Amino acid sequence: MLVDLQLDARPDRALARARELTAAGAAGLFTFEGPHDVFLPLAAIAGQVDADLMTNVAIAMPRSPMHLAHTAWDLQLMSGGRFRLGLGSQVQPHIEKRYGARWSPPAARMREIVGAVRAILTAWQDGTRLDFRGEHTTHTLMPPTFVPGPNPFGPPPILLGALGPLMTRTAAEAADGLLVMPFHSHRHFHERTLPAVAEGLALSGRTADAFAVFPQAILAMGRTDEELATARAGVRALLAFYGSTPAYRPVLDVEGWGELQPELNRLSKTGDVASMVRLVDDTLLATIAVTGTPEECAAEISRRFGGVPGVAGRVCCYFPGHDPSADQVADLVAALADA
Repeated sequence: MLVDLQLDARPDRALARARELTAAGAAGLFTFEGPHDVFLPLAAIAGQVDADLMTNVAIAMPRSPMHLAHTAWDLQLMSGGRFRLGLGSQVQPHIEKRYGARWSPPAARMREIVGAVRAILTAWQDGTRLDFRGEHTTHTLMPPTFVPGPNPFGPPPILLGALGPLMTRTAAEAADGLLVMPFHSHRHFHERTLPAVAEGLALSGRTADAFAVFPQAILAMGRTDEELATARAGVRALLAFYGSTPAYRPVLDVEGWGELQPELNRLSKTGDVASMVRLVDDTLLATIAVTGTPEECAAEISRRFGGVPGVAGRVCCYFPGHDPSADQVADLVAALADA
């Protein structure tokens, strides 16, 4: 199993960080829509490192499909055909209050955005007339001045991040692949995610070999007691944050912890982060996250995702709140390669 690692760096430091991560064995690098632009770090490293590149994820609702198509086309060109466009919907408060954009039912909206981006890329690639008419966006004008022409590497794949069954079915019906949200468990992945993928593929008339599932894992990794304590503290804080969000309750529900979500949400509104973190006990930590030495983490990742039809043969790994050494990352990569 190949490993994709988060390129958590400012654009002006992205190339140095990318070289560190690829030297440790990363097969791919992905960016997160956080404190910096999701595309610019990838533009800074495209063609400069031997790695696949991906947005994980670019928030789609506030962006025009035309903007997404142009950026994806250029990154596909700059990377030599090694770019994947990962899109996500975000939740309503962020769309309306952070991005200042208009909210609408997310699964239907994301299906339309994926379709619009694909229509634009196809028109450029094949020279066909652009004629996409949706409920939220229409694209019917493409004068030759604005056509970049066929991409020598072909259009990039479009992936969709999803957690719940409706968005997961939508991804399998409309996109080229699924980015499994990292807040999940072995049971949720096998009992909820994979059946929803099968339903979406049936609706699209495709088989599993025409659709790639990209699992993601939150890791608390270390070799010493001190390293593991630091790593687990960082991961507990992230799990408490994720768990407070209503959209993530289905993962807790499937494990029998659904009532924890409203309590975490209540504490989040009072700013009592310490109490939130204390509610993430060792059992919850080990069920949602992956924790231990590099070899133990590799074994758990293989247990969750190994040998599953349609899984892309690679995993995206996060290390929230801690930065394992390059040697430990290399050991994880090697262990997953053996697995």
